[in-house]
Amino acid sequence: MAIEEADLVVIGSGQGGVPLAVDAAKNGKRVVLFERDKLGGSCVNYGCTPSKAFLASAHNAGRARLASSLGVNADVSVDQRAVMQRVRRVVAEWHDGIQPKLEKAGVEIVCAGAEFAGERIVRAGDREIRAKRVVIDTGTSAAKPPIEGLADVPYLTNHDFFDQETLPERLIVVGGGYIGLELGQGAHRLGSRVTVVTPADRVMDREEPDASAVLRTSFERDGMTLRFDARAKRVSHDGGGFRVELSDGGILEAEGLLVATGRTPNSADLKAEASGIELERGFVKVDEFLQATCPGVYGLGDVAGQPAFTHVSWEDFRRLKSTFAGTPRKRDDRVLSYSTFTEPQLARTGLTEEQAQKKGIAARSVTLQLEEVARGSEWDLELGFYRLVVDTSNDKIVGATLVGYEAGELVHVIAFAIELGATWRQLDAFMAIHPTFGEGLPSLARLLE
Repeated sequence: MAIEEADLVVIGSGQGGVPLAVDAAKNGKRVVLFERDKLGGSCVNYGCTPSKAFLASAHNAGRARLASSLGVNADVSVDQRAVMQRVRRVVAEWHDGIQPKLEKAGVEIVCAGAEFAGERIVRAGDREIRAKRVVIDTGTSAAKPPIEGLADVPYLTNHDFFDQETLPERLIVVGGGYIGLELGQGAHRLGSRVTVVTPADRVMDREEPDASAVLRTSFERDGMTLRFDARAKRVSHDGGGFRVELSDGGILEAEGLLVATGRTPNSADLKAEASGIELERGFVKVDEFLQATCPGVYGLGDVAGQPAFTHVSWEDFRRLKSTFAGTPRKRDDRVLSYSTFTEPQLARTGLTEEQAQKKGIAARSVTLQLEEVARGSEWDLELGFYRLVVDTSNDKIVGATLVGYEAGELVHVIAFAIELGATWRQLDAFMAIHPTFGEGLPSLARLLE
């Protein structure tokens, strides 16, 4: 077969690959994009979009039930079928706009799995395309933990969770990370009785212990059951329900089972070695400029070992766009920020005090409880805290942990301050609006006096 020539080949249509393909095509490049599954990648189809639409319903129900402390007694009735239909409608709206966007820009879409057939040569079916640059944006999938019997039962992952018409009466969630906790709390607030199983001694065990403790308090207040220091050892299904045997000898039974124990890179079918591309634990090995071991091949997003967040993939697109234009950007040239969308939210930016000290920074942190913020008291949303980390050698802000209502919105203030090289004294001098949650940030900084 004759080898076709292109300027850019993009494998995968995630939140970095699509804008990169569109941008190049609009600038007159011949761009071919391969996608073996649904356009839009995980975020649009199985991740951010459906989960946050799902949580919009869940958290409204949860807030209504907790409003009795404000003198509002609500009898909450959830139409699960309507909730799930709305989730799929929102997903369809976002998904359906991707193909027209690509085609309008002039991107050629190949709906097939791609593999390498030589150096920067990508093959699908009877077509082989050689490109000056190839970008791998294949993302990750739910990991399959080594649980006896798991392969033989109809368990759920985030990939098919939103295909359900209604939620199971009882749901076992295996995994105490952000996916399992978001969907677990959401399902519980919408009517399931949820049990979370984790081998760790706390939820979100990569976060600071007191931040994890706040989330635990919230989950248990909702009525969720948390099983710590326990692993799912064996799973069976009798046609009507699941039976999960735990490593601590416990046995759980439920109508639904959600497995959320991490992510696996989608690289097994790429035949990366044919183009001299090295993989590390399945992730595309890239340098500080996101270039793989084969010159001209790049990886972006989580398949390249980047943090598994849509905003990181988007930033990787901007990094590669700049690099391709002759102004190289590095993979770690922005402050990493993220948030869970549990309630309350746990939001992070920059470094914790421990992380900063390990980097040789003379770090100090201060913490303000939300009960000390007027808005927290007025709205009876006192569960949580704000923490600021500074470099005592120059007073610059280097990180923050915010746990509380809409902390994921508020953390942007600190992230922007870090990007600008601001000090805690400048944050202290900032005049915030009263009474807002944001008012707590200058008060937090003031604790460093």
